[in-house]
Amino acid sequence: MKMNGANALVQSLVDHGVEIIFGIPGGVMIPIYDALYDRKDIRNMLMRHEQGAAHAADGYARATGKVGVCFATSGPGATNLVTGLATAQMDSIPVLAVTGQCRTTAIGKDSFQEADITGITMPITKHNYLVKDAAQIPRIVAEALYIARTGRPGPVLIDVPMDMSLAEIEYEPVKDVKIRSYSPEREIDDSAIDAAAQLIADAERPVLYAGGGVIASGASDELLALSEKTHILVTTTLLGKGAIPETHPHSLGMLGMHGTAYANHAVHNCDLLIAVGARFDDRVTGKLAAFARKARVIHIDIDPAEIGKTVPADVAIIGDCKEILRRLVSKVQPRSETDWNKQIMKWRNEFPLVCPMDEERLLPQCVIAKIWEMTRGDVILVTDVGQHQMFTALHYKVTKPRRFLSSGGLGTMGYGLPAAIGAQVGCPNETVVAICGDGGFQMTVQELAPAVEHKLPIKICLMNNKYLGMVRQWQELFWNNRYSGVDISVQPDFVKLAEAYGAVGLRVTKMSEIEPAFGKALEVNDRPTIIDFVIHREENVFPMIPAGQSIEEMMVNRPK
Repeated sequence: MKMNGANALVQSLVDHGVEIIFGIPGGVMIPIYDALYDRKDIRNMLMRHEQGAAHAADGYARATGKVGVCFATSGPGATNLVTGLATAQMDSIPVLAVTGQCRTTAIGKDSFQEADITGITMPITKHNYLVKDAAQIPRIVAEALYIARTGRPGPVLIDVPMDMSLAEIEYEPVKDVKIRSYSPEREIDDSAIDAAAQLIADAERPVLYAGGGVIASGASDELLALSEKTHILVTTTLLGKGAIPETHPHSLGMLGMHGTAYANHAVHNCDLLIAVGARFDDRVTGKLAAFARKARVIHIDIDPAEIGKTVPADVAIIGDCKEILRRLVSKVQPRSETDWNKQIMKWRNEFPLVCPMDEERLLPQCVIAKIWEMTRGDVILVTDVGQHQMFTALHYKVTKPRRFLSSGGLGTMGYGLPAAIGAQVGCPNETVVAICGDGGFQMTVQELAPAVEHKLPIKICLMNNKYLGMVRQWQELFWNNRYSGVDISVQPDFVKLAEAYGAVGLRVTKMSEIEPAFGKALEVNDRPTIIDFVIHREENVFPMIPAGQSIEEMMVNRPK
């Protein structure tokens, strides 16, 4: 078939199963958007800012396991994707970004809306392409989608000059992808699995530490099987929430800076740490010299670059977590519950997560605990970034993989609402709840428009303390209460804002109002609902290990 490059691009996306694009057009993208006109097998959701498009593609990918796709025009449109691509890169999320570019004859001449987006995004994408031959578009699209979803997933960008969109080519679909320089399939070393099984047999105080790689590989069942066979308890990273049901007696919740005290004590005192699909980031380890210093380490990861990058491994197993865990489960000997398990349970009882009931003040952790009580994990939960994110990680128990979406590595404020849009589009029959702070929410609030336009029944729970809360908490605890640049009390009436967009707006100021308001939101099925929870302004997230410190400096409650 003869067609131009733009139609070849769109047809290639369709051939590889892409059904939805989140994007905004611009001058050099007109040929590509024209190729979308009247197509029934693929559609564009018009976002209101390119950052929102990237986050929506990211949320779609996290919720569905498919590659999320976003479009942007050249120059400012493309550079507006940067934050979303960096978010996806840090969290290993498969996203494909397609950007327009000025004509090849104009590249490098400071042409109108020209930006070297391949150069700009090289450090924050898994790979990127500048199309120089329109005939290569089908191959490039096939390769880009393959690279994004295989191995350690990540974002890929294709930059398409306008003359490449207009050039006529002979279209042939590309079904099989083989890239000489990229081979994500790896032979798993069975001798390393044997060595890991022996370490597990010899250990007296083992702990499993699961990260987002368990979610990405679909290895939750295998992780649970290993835990149940060996009675080894499991702690997860923020992105690993849902890798094991957090209602399971073997779940210790999240570890790290704002992790549960009992998970941190367990890791600090273990003699064997089994890291699965996790990268020992600084929010988990704190002071490296003091992190799990009594432990030998088994590190299971698909990316060899992560092995030994931060914490040396006694046994390293490189490959897909799902297959490695399957083999490991068959090799390990069953273990009974030990005194070590009882000691961890003692810590759990000593340092419980509590929600003080206070009818005078609306506390964010109590709001989130009430939402958990009303939903019991049967939702896709999306957070923005800040105090509310950590309160949610602590007080909302996630029971299934791909049910908790949050920006982890980059910590991107503004992520929550557009990611919730992507999740709702990808999982139309699921209830999607977005928990946002009033600061981050206002960074991408314009994405209420497409949510209303497409009748997406997202429940947006706004933790409104009129502060940039996490920064304010640090200023209180470590900077002598010198609150600088954090007061955002000048803000819209969020109920009226919701109504101005055509959404439903509700307000909650005390505990007794949570259940009726959230219950009403659950009944709305044709538009978003914003619940403005007017929370106590200076509530802090605990436990907390100060940045760069160890468990010895952990604050379980507000210092006196």
